[in-house]
Amino acid sequence: MADIFHDMTVRTPAAKVFDAVATPAGLDEWWTARSSGIPEVGTEYVLEFTPEYVWRAEVTKCDAPREFELTITEALDDWIGTKVGFSLSENADGTTLLCFRHSGWAEASAHFRNSSFCWALYLRVMRDFVEKGKRVPYADRYSA
Repeated sequence: MADIFHDMTVRTPAAKVFDAVATPAGLDEWWTARSSGIPEVGTEYVLEFTPEYVWRAEVTKCDAPREFELTITEALDDWIGTKVGFSLSENADGTTLLCFRHSGWAEASAHFRNSSFCWALYLRVMRDFVEKGKRVPYADRYSA
């Protein structure tokens, strides 16, 4: 198995970061074109990237504002069964340490390596959104 990990400090409280990674409105600002779901364990999220790429996931961890995890149930074959998770801890200075993981890949394939790169880009878009209110149109996020 192979896992992707990215850690970063976000200069805002954990509750604001949690909203960005766990709510459809937040996800739509940095990852998805459109999404729906309720951040509660056992519920389904629909993650739309394009009309041809509409994925589904189940919320498998949700402890606001500390942890959120989706288990991918419908997507590209090598994403199915993987887990996309965020662990958050707020520092004394009001910043948040975000520990991201995309775990359970069958192998460290070319798609795995490309996904790791893409996650780093998307997480930077998320950080700019929660810290500065910067909005990046969906079509421009990959190169932001």
